[in-house]
Formats: sequence, C-alpha cells, structure tokens
Amino acid sequence: MIAASGPGQTIAGWRLVRRLGQGAHGTVHVAARIGSDEAFALKLVALPAGDATAREQFLRQARAVARLAHADIVALLDSGIDGTIGWLAMELVPGTDLMRYTEPARLLPEPLVLRVGERIARALAHAHALGFVHRDIKPANVLVHWPSDTVKLADLGLARASDAAATRTGVVPGTPAYMAPEQLTGALPDARADLYALGVTLYQLLTGRLPHNATTMGRLLSSVAQHPAPRLAALRPDLPAALDELLARLLERQPARREAHAIATAQALQAVRLAMGSRVA
Repeated sequence: MIAASGPGQTIAGWRLVRRLGQGAHGTVHVAARIGSDEAFALKLVALPAGDATAREQFLRQARAVARLAHADIVALLDSGIDGTIGWLAMELVPGTDLMRYTEPARLLPEPLVLRVGERIARALAHAHALGFVHRDIKPANVLVHWPSDTVKLADLGLARASDAAATRTGVVPGTPAYMAPEQLTGALPDARADLYALGVTLYQLLTGRLPHNATTMGRLLSSVAQHPAPRLAALRPDLPAALDELLARLLERQPARREAHAIATAQALQAVRLAMGSRVA
C-alpha cells in the first residue's frame, strides 16, 4: 500500500494536485512537475522494499511500454522510482471512464458501444503486436470524452510495469469479474485473455450486467468453470445474431475456441455496426 498523499505533496519532482482514484495496484493523481503548471496523470505503485530485481524490472518494463504509440492508448511519458514508490507519468485524459455506462438505466446506444469496442480492439491489436498483454481490460480502464471523440485504453503501462511487484508477491494482476478462466487459475495470460475481458466489457455495456457475477472468488471460479456465459440473445433478443455469436466466441471458456485476434474482433464489431445502419463516426 502507498501512504496517504494529498494536494501539495511532492514525490520525485512531481507536485500532487488531486487524487483521481485508487486501485489494487496503486493510486492515480493529477500532478505537475515542480516549476510547471502542465498537468499529467501520475500513477504511484508500491514496490517491495529491498528488492533490486523488482526495481530493475519495473524500470525496464516501463521503458518498453513507453514504446506503445497508438491514438487510443493512454501514452506513458516518463517513469522512475523514489524510494519504494514507482511512478508512471501519463497523458491526462479529459472525460470519464465507461463504468457509469454499465448501469441499466444509463446504457449507451448500441452502435456507440460497438464503435468503442472496435477502437479498444484496434488498440489491443497494436499492443499485442508488440508483445504486450493488458491483463485488466474493464470499463473502468476505458476513458471517454464524447465532445472530442476520445476513447483511450488506460493502464497498459501498469499492466506490465507493476507485474514486477505483483507477481513476486503472489498477486494475480487483474479484476476477477473480467478475467478469463485460465487467468483466474493463475495461468500466464495471452492475447486471448484480453479478448475475453473485452467480451465481458461489451456484454456489460449492452446488458447492464456481468456474464458471471458472484460475491466471493470461490463462487466466481465455480460459475466460470461450470457454466458458459449466458448468451447475449437471451437478454437482448433485439440485437443482431452476429453480435450474439461474436460475444459467445469472445467468452469461450477454452482459449483454443475463443476469438484469438484483436484485429479480427475489431473488424467483426465494425461489420455488425455497419449492418445496423450506424451513423456513429
């Protein structure tokens, strides 16, 4: 855990302005370099004290993540370590995340959901081609700003850069409700795990519920292991059969039977959207 920090505090040459959020891996703040007013998103990650290997791996992986260059991926601009705190400086994205649009009363228009999903899938295709697996695709990690047509996949930097700390302490990176079955059991995830999580995200945005939901990890594991995800058509019979089939492929329990390529997923989402007569840009 990272000690409480608030506005005005400084770390590694950064002045914290306000906290944006806190997750399993650390805290995110609006921050500015000391002597400048330009705002960034600064993620602070706790690293194991005295673990030189974890520190080296954090820095090496952060440098690798900085190579990602895609319009729909939050850019990692700088990184470093201050004591036992690793920091990742990223572009500050206006707007909100998709979590608010998972509520049944606030669901987005279906063509817009498909367009957002397509852009996420294309961002994933870029990351996968460079050897990156996100490991934590979920609505809270997709930032949107409708007036500027912004869709940004967040936490790709954290997904790899914090693994140095997380995996060495026995923590499986990810959010259980969105994790593929193989990831829940501790297997090393690949691109197909990201596509499973994208399927969960789209399912939730279209229905207002998760395909598997449980109050404990044990019940979640049991549900995922014993039951296929309920078909989209059972909850949204008004949507195209092609979309039902696509989500069924994304949510396959067996990785070998699952949709394997992000670019193919993006193309399938685009085809469904266009067939619906979408005018969404």
